[in-house]
Amino acid sequence: MGHTPIKRHSALQGVSREHHHGLLLCWKIRTGLSKNIPPERIKAYVDWFYETYLVPHFDMEETYIFPILGKDHPWIRKAFADHRRLNRLFTTPTANMKTLGQIEETLEQHIRFEERQLFNHVQQVASATQLEIIEKQHNNEKFKDNTDDTFWI
Repeated sequence: MGHTPIKRHSALQGVSREHHHGLLLCWKIRTGLSKNIPPERIKAYVDWFYETYLVPHFDMEETYIFPILGKDHPWIRKAFADHRRLNRLFTTPTANMKTLGQIEETLEQHIRFEERQLFNHVQQVASATQLEIIEKQHNNEKFKDNTDDTFWI
């Protein structure tokens, strides 16, 4: 069974697009692992993605989206905990299959949670002003992939 596409408020569409690129990262990791690509090659791409896209993405969510529900909301506590776990996984200096697999699984689950639950609730309760702030603060740059080593092809 597929999921019905979610009608995302325009203020959150850019963040959802970034989630799509995060899901593509998960696919690339899975593909690399299934092709027995050396973990160091996958980790180099993962590190680039983390620094270039994920760190600013987490910062944007934590600064402008999560406060809408408040730090005591259970879904916000979960989202912050997911971010902390993902930061630890991404910054693990060793490049091994286990850590890469954990990054892939944790990131995918986190993105699905934000898209299916958290963002739906945020767009229902956010004021027009809060959504306008998100829209103004979000950087809608086009995704520019790192194709130095396309190990997933």
